[in-house]
Amino acid sequence: MNWGSWQNFFAMGGYGLYVWGSYAVTLIVLIAEIVALTTRRRGVIAQLAKYYAARRRNDETKT
Repeated sequence: MNWGSWQNFFAMGGYGLYVWGSYAVTLIVLIAEIVALTTRRRGVIAQLAKYYAARRRNDETKT
């Protein structure tokens, strides 16, 4: 497509708000998903570390 100018490109034939808004919402959701996954991963790693530390302590007291 030939937009002619940057203003026409960003206006997208009158649908610019919908188009760029959709891109913005998608970007926000993707960033939120990455943050949520990272937070969940850190939580799981911390829980596993606590579990294995407790297991090691338990094994040490048995012997």
